[in-house]
Amino acid sequence: MNNRESLIQVNNLSKKFNGFVAVDSISFETKAGEIFGLLGPNGAGKTTTLRITSSILQPTSGSVEVCGCDVVKDSQKVRENIGILTTEIGVYDRFTGRENLAYFGELYGLGREQLDDRIEVLSKLLDMQEFLDRKAGTYSTGMKQKLAIARSIIHDPQVVILDEPTTGLDVLASLTVVDFMRMEKKAGKSVILSTHRMSDAEKLCDRVAIMHKGKLIDLDTVKGLLRKTKTVDLEEAFLKMINNK
Repeated sequence: MNNRESLIQVNNLSKKFNGFVAVDSISFETKAGEIFGLLGPNGAGKTTTLRITSSILQPTSGSVEVCGCDVVKDSQKVRENIGILTTEIGVYDRFTGRENLAYFGELYGLGREQLDDRIEVLSKLLDMQEFLDRKAGTYSTGMKQKLAIARSIIHDPQVVILDEPTTGLDVLASLTVVDFMRMEKKAGKSVILSTHRMSDAEKLCDRVAIMHKGKLIDLDTVKGLLRKTKTVDLEEAFLKMINNK
């Protein structure tokens, strides 16, 4: 896959809720082999943007395409191409890790042989072999996070969306998420990271979009944002841009 291939295209996207403008005419694209940061304070419109991109919400106007599929007209194909990891770990405690993955894989229409192969690959990739056949209710937070990651990419999507993925996690569990993002980037996937943790975004993101009050106020590399704002780190640059608005 060409590392410059555009996997998500957002064009003049707007979303209103009862007259309130949550997202206001924003445009951006994300590419294969890229970690793209979507940053902003609470209420900036980040989660709404990600929900539209995932075809959970419909836009009021504008369009979003994922791997060439429109999120409204081709919502099923969009869902097949997207994996989502949020603060909600969302695994079934009464199932083993393997049973959890099989359940979600079947929801995506994976056949038994394909599913068995995928579970084997992911269990090795995320070092889950030792606990894969134990009930998820016995897992540590870090183990559950690994299972949640495996669940989110069981169908091998081209786009991975992470909405505040390290909130509430300890250092080791957070590192698992960080390693996962780098792994997906290396595999040529497009990774979107929405986070309040500027240090994570600064370390990981190839490009960053700053949202505030529904608008996209800047989009650049981290170095580009630091240069524009004459600041030394992303947190300082972020605060300067938000306060200037």
